[in-house]
Amino acid sequence: MASMIALIAHDQKKRTMLEFVRHHLDFFSSVRLVATNSTGTLLHTELGLDVKRVASGPQGGDLMIGGRVAEGMIEAVIFFRDPLTAQPHEPDVSALMRVCDVHDIPLATNRATAESVVRALAAGSRPRRQPPRARRKSASS
Repeated sequence: MASMIALIAHDQKKRTMLEFVRHHLDFFSSVRLVATNSTGTLLHTELGLDVKRVASGPQGGDLMIGGRVAEGMIEAVIFFRDPLTAQPHEPDVSALMRVCDVHDIPLATNRATAESVVRALAAGSRPRRQPPRARRKSASS
């Protein structure tokens, strides 16, 4: 299955995500996208993008995207978090971030980092990742 780019934005960051995707519309129009429900609905409604939507973050959407990361279906995650507001599903957010680290998936949590990730992906730069078990074996050798 072809890789997807995952897009997630907390409520206070939805407009930032919309502006970011609009700025890179040519890129985002050319890749497969998955997003949590309200983020995906916003991008579809406002920009006409074809976005596969999963549940909202508090309803398990962050975990669903994390599952896709673990299955090798996600190439990068752009997650505009609101670090100043407590989230009721913070353990799910932490789990998603951890699974991205375990599987070496680029995770951008702010616009500056997202710019770098999109530029790299648009230029055809795809990181070479090893499965987590292979990394553990070579690290202990």
